[in-house]
Parts: sequence; C-alpha cells; structure tokens
Amino acid sequence: MQRVRRKNDVAPDGVRIVVAWGDFLPNTSIFIPCINTEAAKQQLKQICDDLHYETIIKIIVNNGKLGVRIWRIA
Repeated sequence: MQRVRRKNDVAPDGVRIVVAWGDFLPNTSIFIPCINTEAAKQQLKQICDDLHYETIIKIIVNNGKLGVRIWRIA
C-alpha cells in the first residue's frame, strides 16, 4: 500500500520518494531516479524554493538509471 504524498515528498512517476531535507546540506547532492524528469525538476524546485535552498538541478544518467540530480549550493 502506497502512503499519501506529503508536501515535501517527491513523486514524479507516482511513486513516493521521501527525502530527508534537514540532512540536505550545502555542497551535497541527491539523485532522484525517475522517468518523468520534468515533473521531478518542478517538484524539487518548488520544495527547495519553499525551504529557501539555492540549488542546481540537472537531468542525468547515474549508473545506467535516468533521473535528476540536485545540488544544494547555499
């Protein structure tokens, strides 16, 4: 059974991904594997704007998996 998506969860493909945003410090990155990369970018941007995190978001292939990597720069 899938849990309800909370405000700061990411679910670009309909699968809930929980990120420990409190542990997302400057000069670190997170990889979100997904097919719908544009939805992932939009969701991550909205969450980081709400948290006042300055980030860079790019679509990449990591270990053969398509997804989005987000770097926190401030």
